[in-house]
Amino acid sequence: MHGGQDRCRRSVHRSQSATDRDLAMPVQMQLARIIISELTESQIIFLREVEGDREFPIVIGIFEATSIDKRVKQASFQPPRPLTHDLIVNTAEALGASVDSILINELDQQTYYAQLRLKTASGELIEIDSRPSDAIAVAVTFDPPLPIYVSETVLEEAISGMP
Repeated sequence: MHGGQDRCRRSVHRSQSATDRDLAMPVQMQLARIIISELTESQIIFLREVEGDREFPIVIGIFEATSIDKRVKQASFQPPRPLTHDLIVNTAEALGASVDSILINELDQQTYYAQLRLKTASGELIEIDSRPSDAIAVAVTFDPPLPIYVSETVLEEAISGMP
């Protein structure tokens, strides 16, 4: 099965418009499936277009897949202490920002890159480089889950690279 991996780059971008780097409007996606296999380190999540039928896989790690799966299956799941993805949300809120959305904005050599998009109290959009799996794990801590966007360029490249 073909599917890109997810990695992050060390950077924070501040911008008025997160789509400045991608002229085409990003496409809203939703988590469609999670495939967990205890026989391998690599797990697979599938994102599907909200208003369409395009879909593609991303290879992620077992810990992220398990975290996402637990949140999806148990929407009311409240751990006794904050998990890593809860910590990210709590930190943003303590600094006066809210987590706004996720943008998967790059695919380079079968590796996906994403931005965790925070909005400050003044309305400034801050994009923090993230692995897509971590960003999606943050998104599903919310009820309903936060929007997940994929740039049209990445979506087209991901689908054209599938067998």
